[in-house]
This record gives sequence, C-alpha cells and structure tokens, in this order.
Amino acid sequence: MPESDDKTLEISGINITHPDQTMFPDAGLHKGDLARHYHRIGDRMRDIIAHRPLSLVRCPDGLKGDCFYQRHVNRGFPDQLREIDIAEKSGGTGKYLYLTSVAGLIGAVQMGTVEFHPWGARTDDIEKPDRVIFDLDPDKELDFAKTKKAAFEMRDRLSDLGLSSTAMVTGGKGIHVIVHLRRTVSWDDVKGFAKTLATTMADDSPDRFTATMSKEKRSGKIFIDWLRNERSATSIAPYAVRSRAGAPVALPVRWAELDDIDAANVFHVGDMENRLKRACPYLGGQADLQTLSKSILEEMQKQKPADN
Repeated sequence: MPESDDKTLEISGINITHPDQTMFPDAGLHKGDLARHYHRIGDRMRDIIAHRPLSLVRCPDGLKGDCFYQRHVNRGFPDQLREIDIAEKSGGTGKYLYLTSVAGLIGAVQMGTVEFHPWGARTDDIEKPDRVIFDLDPDKELDFAKTKKAAFEMRDRLSDLGLSSTAMVTGGKGIHVIVHLRRTVSWDDVKGFAKTLATTMADDSPDRFTATMSKEKRSGKIFIDWLRNERSATSIAPYAVRSRAGAPVALPVRWAELDDIDAANVFHVGDMENRLKRACPYLGGQADLQTLSKSILEEMQKQKPADN
C-alpha cells in the first residue's frame, strides 16, 4: 500500500493522515495499523454491516484522549460514507451514516473511528429487523466460564424453539448470542421475544441471571441484555476493534471452539490473518435465515411471566 511523501498512507483510495499516530499505547497500535486491519477484514465486515445505519466510537487522539459515541452525521465525513434520514421517536428525523464498501470503513478510520455499531435492520426496510441479539454481560466478579455456560444454555433454549444461533466474543467481558432472521416481523415482535426469553431465564435461575439493567440487581450475576433489540439500538460489529486496552477484536466463533476460549478479549488484530482462512460463523448465519414464526411467538407468550 503506497505511502506518500507527506506521511499519508493510501488504503482503498483513502488518504490516512498521520498513520504513525499512536491509537493504543499499550498495544503499540497506530492509526495506519488500524486502517490496515479494517482493510484486511474489509470484505468480510462489509458483507455483515453494509447498508445498515451505524453508530461509531471515535477516538481522534487515540485511547490517551477522549473517545465518544456518535449516532448522527456531522460535517467532514468522506463521500464513501453514505447518509440516510430516519424517523425518530421524538417525531423528528435523524441523519445517520451507513457504508456500502470497504472504502467506507477506511474513511471512518481516517476520521478517528475505532468501533462500528450497526443497527439490526438494513436501510432498504428499516422497520423490519433481521436479527435477535442477546448480550450476556457478566458482573465483573464472575469468571468467563460462567458466561460461556450461560451462552450454551441460551443456545439450547433457542434450539428448543427451533432456532439456531451464532456466538460472538465481544472483545470486552461478554458473549453475544445471535439469531439471524428473515424480515417478516416487527421491532415490537423481536423486542418482545427477546425480553420474554431473557426474563424466563432470569426467573428460572435468579441466582445466576438478571434481565434488569439496574446495577443493584446485577451483582454477582449475568445481565441478559435484551435491549439490543429495540429499533434504534446497536451492537458491536463482528471484527471491530474495541476501544479498550490491548485493542481486542470482537469475533464470531463456532460453538465447538467456544468452550476452549479463556476470555472474551483474547483475539487481536494479529490473529485476523489466520481467522480469515476459516469460514465465518456470522456470515454462515446470514446465509441461513430463520423465521420468528407465529407459533414461536405464541409459545413465548405462554412462557411470559404474569407480571410482565
């Protein structure tokens, strides 16, 4: 990849200025390294998050400076990132970013983006979600083995309903369990399904799980975060670098390998070359869409706790 005389690095037709800027001091990862990572996994990541509204975590000065979460478009983004107007709960309209190409990823990195957080729907039909995500978020005192056990239990409960799922270690503490859907149901249906399943698990094992965001009720437990399934909610994209010490990467994994993984943050930029030699479990799920059928929704209604 060419480097010009004025210390810019050209990747996917985007000039990365200050490629030697340190983004992750402890990992020795620079802005140019981050751009190279997103170029390396770009085709795979594009196939996952293209044509989805995005929120970005931007760290213009690296982790030593301030990082911030950006939902709406402002000036200065390159043309490779597209814009879409979306009606919001307030009654107004918000202007969101989305991408269609690897160049869009690299353009975002040029603007200091580290993390990408896509919606659970695509821009051509924003009112029809195409996934359910359960974010298993453990209390900081819990070891990862308990989070893995919870993920396998979630997988089995979904399987009992006739739904297959994909696992992803988040690069933080937790695991995402994802169901890929045909676009046949509403946001309310998806949210209601996720809430009921999360609440049922918490009611069945109240010493292990909670479906309530309250920090007081999460002590020593795993929070089954079903709120990722609201209309404007987002979640970390597969293969995205996290804005955390060590620059861990969120990575989809096969269920068969999850049991041998020691933590949710064990994968890094340097691991991606070998991972790209393997089929992607997330893309495999996207290629085998399922239906959140009337019978499944009715079954969940039967399981719904009386006070919900």
